[in-house]
Amino acid sequence: MGGAATPRSLIDWFDAALGVDVLQAWGMTETSPVATVCRPLAHQFDLPREDMLDLKAIQGRPMFGAEIRVRELEGGGEAERGVPGHLQVRGLWVLSAYFGQEPGSALDGDGWFDTGDIARITPDGFLQITDRAKDVIKSGGEWISSIDLEDAAQAHDAVAEVAVIGVPHPRWQERPLMLVRLHPGTACEGAEILEHLVARVARWWLPDEVLFVEDLPHTGTGKLLKTSLRAEYEHFYADRA
Repeated sequence: MGGAATPRSLIDWFDAALGVDVLQAWGMTETSPVATVCRPLAHQFDLPREDMLDLKAIQGRPMFGAEIRVRELEGGGEAERGVPGHLQVRGLWVLSAYFGQEPGSALDGDGWFDTGDIARITPDGFLQITDRAKDVIKSGGEWISSIDLEDAAQAHDAVAEVAVIGVPHPRWQERPLMLVRLHPGTACEGAEILEHLVARVARWWLPDEVLFVEDLPHTGTGKLLKTSLRAEYEHFYADRA
């Protein structure tokens, strides 16, 4: 699987219901297209099932010929293992410039390409995408991953699709707003979704509001169109202040 971070609940379902082993990979058009593949290391072959699902839900280690690194969200230095930051990639098949631009213009002075993703690298060198830089939510000076919130909510049986966006807040700079589309024929309250999230994310990550919608906008490739949602709900918290 690739194209977007695969929800852990979907990987679990493929394994439990169909006996299908999910292999996740990450890349982008600019990496032509694959840069990492998620396969267990030798010492991980016998992980308990739940731990193996956690491993399969991340994007993997760099392929031969590709390098990855994470730069601090603030400060510009290289982030420590496990700390989220700006993901950069360098390699033999990573572009150096976009069409019509000067060779090397897409890279920094050391040949690194900024992917626009927020990610962390585990102690074993596995890449975990946590957000797009434009989608990460800064609340009260701390960072919240919209992808992690979406993944946690997606594990609820009634949830068909979920989008989390950062919305300007008069006190906290931004707060997450969760928009949920339910499976047909199911019913659910916002409090039930929040209770489901409590055991899965930090309490201060919990969205102030859960809105239920009939549909969510998508791009031509099927990804959530968060620019449209941010424009639509830009004043949501301000109007309630």
